[in-house]
Amino acid sequence: MRTAPGTALARTTIATLVTVLALLAAAPQALAHNTLTGSDPKEDAAVDVAPEKVTLTFDQPVQPGEVNQVVVNGPDGGQWARGPVEVDGTEVSRSLGELGPAGEYTIGFRILSADGHPVTREVPFTLTTAGTGSPVETNPAQQAEPGDVTDAQEPSSVIPVWVWIAGAVLLLGAGIVLAMRLGRER
Repeated sequence: MRTAPGTALARTTIATLVTVLALLAAAPQALAHNTLTGSDPKEDAAVDVAPEKVTLTFDQPVQPGEVNQVVVNGPDGGQWARGPVEVDGTEVSRSLGELGPAGEYTIGFRILSADGHPVTREVPFTLTTAGTGSPVETNPAQQAEPGDVTDAQEPSSVIPVWVWIAGAVLLLGAGIVLAMRLGRER
């Protein structure tokens, strides 16, 4: 029993559309980078008293690991963040000591996004009343600012985006071939 050529074309078109829609539905999840949704202190805020820590909140969980960096640079160029970077789901934080001179401080960060790509940004805030603290003494060779950090190796558990794209192309091709064969058989 043969089907009309128009029926085979309709089936091929429907199979192709279903495949494309399935790929488009999955694409945003595979390609979405984390986005900063909030910070403490807030961006461009003026604070009288230095916070005990800085906290960054993202729209997706941040991958834990030593590749995440948070620095706080003061108006004098000193580095004020102390201790390790802590990741708790969508929040990343780092402790501060007593801040020093009044002026603009900048929280710089580089985190490993949910999709495996690094996200870098700076969040300024202003300390209006000088504190008595002093910056962290660091070896200039080890001091890192987010803009100066080179791409870190992605962990082996993270799948690069090109793999998702290649898989999508192969899936689309397989769907088209299958639809064409089913159309010929009928």
